[in-house]
Amino acid sequence: MARFRFLIWGVLFLTLSHAKAQNTRIHDPNQIVWVVGMFNFQLKNKWNAHAEYQWRRAEWVKNWQQSLVRVGISRQIHNRVNLRFGYAWVETYPYGDYPINTLGRDFTEHRMFQAATLTDKIDRVDFTHRLMLEQRWLGRYSVPEKEQEDDYVFVNRLRYLLRLQIPLQGSTLNDRECYAALYDELLIGFGKNINENIFDQNRIGVLFGYRLNPTLRIEAGYISQILQLGREITLPGEEQGRNVFQFNSGLILTCNFNLTR
Repeated sequence: MARFRFLIWGVLFLTLSHAKAQNTRIHDPNQIVWVVGMFNFQLKNKWNAHAEYQWRRAEWVKNWQQSLVRVGISRQIHNRVNLRFGYAWVETYPYGDYPINTLGRDFTEHRMFQAATLTDKIDRVDFTHRLMLEQRWLGRYSVPEKEQEDDYVFVNRLRYLLRLQIPLQGSTLNDRECYAALYDELLIGFGKNINENIFDQNRIGVLFGYRLNPTLRIEAGYISQILQLGREITLPGEEQGRNVFQFNSGLILTCNFNLTR
């Protein structure tokens, strides 16, 4: 397990270092703020319902980046293993110098997802591994004259998240205590409709949290998102297109409501 973790971190480091070192690539930095609300509801026989909303802004809070709603059903098949499947609706808006949509417009995305989450604990550190598979339908405009998307492109995406959490008071996290957390998530696109962005995104978060009680936890901190566009941009005076990488960084605030007791 330890060797596997070192391997994952090594691959991420090399990937990001390589991305930043390429002077043939366009870097598009943006300031972002994400506000997230997560709700978990206990059902029966180890089944749970999940709902969340993510309010994502660019240029700090001036403009929209994304609006995301995700719902799902999960089952605890082991005390350390949770399986979840569900649906997400996402609206992505034009932001930055190079919008994700070719026409510089907002577009809708529908997703189905399946996820497996494994937890572990070594000394005071809690580890979380999450592997997620997404089926994505991305809205597109067939011609510039269209006012709304009239077609959808299907792509697949694989996500792996590693999160480390440590209590700041004592060896376990109890009510009215603080903790620190660090996570890294790598997103890889695959399938016949994937263009330039096989490496889709990487997200790093450094968080401080507070557990008020078993029902509510609040986290706040720094987030860094590296995102590769699925198309190339040809700059004036150049003949060859360049890959575009967004380097988005800013603040994230998350409220977790665990309504299982």
